[in-house]
Amino acid sequence: MSEEILINVTPMETRVALIENGLLQEVFVERPHSKGHVGDVYLGKVIRVMPGMEAAFVDIGLERAAFIHSADISPISPEGFEVRNETPLPIQSLVREGQLIVVQVIKDPIGSKGARLSTHLTLPSRNLVYLPRSAHMGISQRLEDEQERARLSGLVEQCIAQEEMGGQGGFIIRTAAEGCSAEEMLEDVRFLKRLWGAVERRVNDSRDVHILYREVPLYMRAMRDLITPDIEKIRIDTRSAFEEISQFIQDFIPEFRNSVECYAGERPIFDLYSIDDEIDKALGREVKLKSGGDLIIDQTEAMTTVDVNTGAYLGSKNHAETILKTNLEAATAIARQLRIRNLGGIIILDFIDMVDPEHQRQVMRTLTKALEKDHARTSVSVMSELGLVEMTRKRTRESLGQILCSACPVCEGRGRLKTPETICYEIFREILRVARVYENDVILVMASQTVVDRLLDEESSTLADLEELIGKSVRFEVEPMYTQEQFDVVLF
Repeated sequence: MSEEILINVTPMETRVALIENGLLQEVFVERPHSKGHVGDVYLGKVIRVMPGMEAAFVDIGLERAAFIHSADISPISPEGFEVRNETPLPIQSLVREGQLIVVQVIKDPIGSKGARLSTHLTLPSRNLVYLPRSAHMGISQRLEDEQERARLSGLVEQCIAQEEMGGQGGFIIRTAAEGCSAEEMLEDVRFLKRLWGAVERRVNDSRDVHILYREVPLYMRAMRDLITPDIEKIRIDTRSAFEEISQFIQDFIPEFRNSVECYAGERPIFDLYSIDDEIDKALGREVKLKSGGDLIIDQTEAMTTVDVNTGAYLGSKNHAETILKTNLEAATAIARQLRIRNLGGIIILDFIDMVDPEHQRQVMRTLTKALEKDHARTSVSVMSELGLVEMTRKRTRESLGQILCSACPVCEGRGRLKTPETICYEIFREILRVARVYENDVILVMASQTVVDRLLDEESSTLADLEELIGKSVRFEVEPMYTQEQFDVVLF
C-alpha cells in the first residue's frame, strides 16, 4: 500500500495531508491563533471544586477555565508517583480551591466546553511514551508479533538500566517502535529523561499559572506520529520546515532520509491530489458513492449520525444484492470520512436494512477492517435489528468543520430559516400585542425585502383585516441589513 505525506507550511497556517493510494485519508490544520493544546503540560490553579459533579475547574491561562474529573486525578506520593486507589476518592479530598496543580491537556476546548485535563502525565517520543509519575510498563496492542514484543520490551529494560532510571517512571512502547534498534531506543530514553528533567525544573521555579511543556508544531508531530513502513514519500513545500524535518529524520528514523523531499513545483503542493477540493467536500453533508448511493453526515453537539441511502443506484441483481453492495461501499467510505473530518465521540451509522445475517456480517467485517488504519481509537458495537451501528471514536481535537467553519449568523447554526410566511404571522401577532398596549394610530414594521413583499402581496387581505380589527394604520419599511428572520414593530 502506497502512502505519502504532504506538508504545506505558510505564515497563516500549517496543513498536513496523509495520502493513501492517491486518495486523501487524513488532513490536519493548525493556525497560529488557534493552536491545539492537547499534550501541553501546565501548572494550573484550582478555581472551583464541584462535589456534585466530582470535578473541578482549573485556570491554566486559556480563555475558558479547564475541567478535570476526579477519575483523572491521582494523589502524588512523597516519591513523586501516582497513588492509585481501587475506589475513587471524592474530589474535595483530592484538590482544594487555590491549589496549584500540574496537569496535562487531554482534550482541546470544543464548542462551549473548556479543555479537559488529567494529572496522569505522558511525554511522547518517536518510539516511546514516558509516564513520569507511573511505574507502568506497556506495549501497543497493534504490535502483534510476540517475538518483536519481547525484543522491544527487553530493549527498554536495558536502556532503563543503562540510564539508571529504574523506579523513575514507566514507559509504553509505541507501534512506531517496530524494528527499532537498540541505539534508537536508547536515544529516545535519553531524550525523554532530559525532557522530564526540564519540566521538573520549571515546576520548581514557578509560583503561578504557567505552561511547563508545549507540544511540538504540527509538521513535527506528523513525523513522530504518522510515519509507518508504508510511507514512500514526505514532501514539504517550505525550506525551513524541510530542514527541521530532515534533521529529525536523520536523528530518529534515518531509514526514511531518502523519502524526504523539498517540494518546489509550480503548482501548490495540495493541488497534487486535489486536496482542497476534498476538504471542501468534507465540509458538506452529502458524500456521493461511486455506485450512485450517498451518505448524509450530520454533526451535532451530542453525536454524529451517518445515513446510508441507495440514491440513484438500482443494481443489476436482486434487491438484497443492491443493498449489500451499497452498504459495503458505504462502510469503507464512512471510515475514510471519519478520518478526513476528524469526527469523534458517539457516532450512529444507519445502514440500509438487510435481512440476511451473512450480509450484515460482511458489512461489519468491512467496516472493522476499514477502521484498522485509523490512528484514533475506535470501538464498534454489533448491528441492531434496525440496521443501526453504534460506535465511538476518540475525540481530542476539534473536527475539521469546527476548525474551518463557524455557525451561520443568519440561521444560527440550525441549517434552515423560517419561511417568509412564518415571519409574516409572527409580525401579525406582534402588531396585535403592541396595539393592545399603546394608543398610537400608526404602527411601523421594519423587515427584509422578502418579508415586506409578501406582506403587501399574498398577505394583503389578512393585513387589511388586521388594520380594521385594531383600528390602526400599519406602514412598512424595508431594512436592507435585516435577515429574513429579523423584524421590528415600532410606534410611529
